[in-house]
Amino acid sequence: MPKKTPLANPNLRNFWQTPSRYKVLYGGRASSKSWDAAIRALYLAQKTKLKFLCTRKYQNRIEESVYSLLKSQIDRLGYSKEFTIRQNKIVHDVTGSEFLFYGLARDIKEIKSLEGVDILWNEESHSISQEDFEGILEPTIRKEHSEIWSIFNPDLETDYIYDRFVLNPPENAVVRKINYDENPFLSKTLREAIKELRERDYEAYEHIYLGFPKKNDEGAIIQRRWVEACIDAHLKLGVDIAGEKLIGYDPADAGEDSNAISYKHGNLITNTWQWKGREDELFKSSQKVYNEALKGYAVVYDSIGVGAGVGSNFSQLGGKIQYSPFNAGGAVIDPDMEYQHGVKNKDHFSNLKSQTWFNVADRMMATYNAVTKGEHVDSSNIISISSDCANLQALVTELSTPKKDYDGRGRVKVESKKDLAKRGIPSPNLADSFVMCFAPRVRKKVARVW
Repeated sequence: MPKKTPLANPNLRNFWQTPSRYKVLYGGRASSKSWDAAIRALYLAQKTKLKFLCTRKYQNRIEESVYSLLKSQIDRLGYSKEFTIRQNKIVHDVTGSEFLFYGLARDIKEIKSLEGVDILWNEESHSISQEDFEGILEPTIRKEHSEIWSIFNPDLETDYIYDRFVLNPPENAVVRKINYDENPFLSKTLREAIKELRERDYEAYEHIYLGFPKKNDEGAIIQRRWVEACIDAHLKLGVDIAGEKLIGYDPADAGEDSNAISYKHGNLITNTWQWKGREDELFKSSQKVYNEALKGYAVVYDSIGVGAGVGSNFSQLGGKIQYSPFNAGGAVIDPDMEYQHGVKNKDHFSNLKSQTWFNVADRMMATYNAVTKGEHVDSSNIISISSDCANLQALVTELSTPKKDYDGRGRVKVESKKDLAKRGIPSPNLADSFVMCFAPRVRKKVARVW
């Protein structure tokens, strides 16, 4: 007697039946993730009255949501007489359960006003930003015993949902990876296509069908693999650490940004620290940095905007430390020096910020080549990050997030905070404090400021 094909994937039964606030199902394509989520949702809708909020980042038409998937599962499972499929929702005729469909990019105001949602089903969660999730979705799903389902194929390691729930899963989450080899519904045709890709391009096969996220965004100024190679690079390469001690300080007051500092000894970042400040607490934050600097550190601080008063704060506190302003939008250092291929610094970099970020990128790439390929690099040119560094994961992510951009004259610049916000990415405060530690400087002949 032929074996009966199951209606749902039996490999996911424990996943769905485990009580939890967050259910995170991720992996490669053709693994039955969304298919199974639809079956589970319909099953629950038949049992008791529930309100399902089905979302995805971009949804211009309802057909782009899981609406079509639910319709096909209703037909396949023989539930057509139980559900009414309307133009913009699906309703169970007996329990009154309903499925609502929204695109985050278009319907964000409407989502904020929704009440009584029992289950959020967020499809393609890899595209969800921290602002989307923590600022809108999570507070909206506030009903007692409500659940948040995140279904996705991993894209980048730096994606918010992957970082929060896969790399750093909270206690009240059940997280499950599933790939095509656990899909009992996989067709022979697709299995053969997967095999062909595995033999032709194994890296693409790993990403597409085994659910491995890409470590690098090719548009990023600093590649994640470079940063990871820098972790304890001084130990890997046998380089002794010596030289100046410096603190890079990215100040903040009220708002979403945090104060951030990075500690550097020679070419080694030894630690980082960040904290929230209030509108009237810039002096207090400056005092924290000042007290740290008294331990033998000089300070480089962002002097744009809120940071304009940091230098005067240091002076009021006694001026017993060396400190230097970092004007991110200022002119490049050594403008007539050749950067590469006969191109001068002033013709390649838009401003001091871009010069600093790209110089750090060059040094990290050189460190990566030395660590992974055994290439020779001058020990003074490496960058190392201590594995004991606080906020290490966040630092790696922030450094490998900003993308290359260009100004009106074709010179390279760093993706602006405004453009990062459009991608749902908060200001990289830790990374900014980090790169300031390696900023090119022109020393001035003054007692305490250089």
